[in-house]
Amino acid sequence: MSWWVYALLSALFAALTAVLAKVGVEGVPSTLATALRTCVVLVFAWGIALARGEHAALSSLSRKTLLFLALSGIATGLSWLAYFRALQLGPASRVAPIDKLSLPLTLILAVLLLNESFTWKLGAGVALMVAGALLTLR
Repeated sequence: MSWWVYALLSALFAALTAVLAKVGVEGVPSTLATALRTCVVLVFAWGIALARGEHAALSSLSRKTLLFLALSGIATGLSWLAYFRALQLGPASRVAPIDKLSLPLTLILAVLLLNESFTWKLGAGVALMVAGALLTLR
């Protein structure tokens, strides 16, 4: 499958995450809810990696790879903690669009740190998405 199919699946599962988490976080401390969710993700991801035999690549990973995956994991954990707390305090229909403001931040970081290209179409599309996210606040 192409990358965009996986990206669309990611969007679908992110939408399900918001709705399911909003119900699940009700009456539960947000950090505990995040910890429980993380355990499920851990078991699920390791199950798939083991089933596909991908665990064999562990010994060949570089320190740089391990460092950046660890840093990404920390960023993910912090994002999930903040997201679950936001869902606990606010409506999912408002929290999810604000969470998507990560898009312009990702674009800026990708251009600055990864030397990815920036086009006027990309900029215009992101600007429209940001405007749409901000409109959900009104």
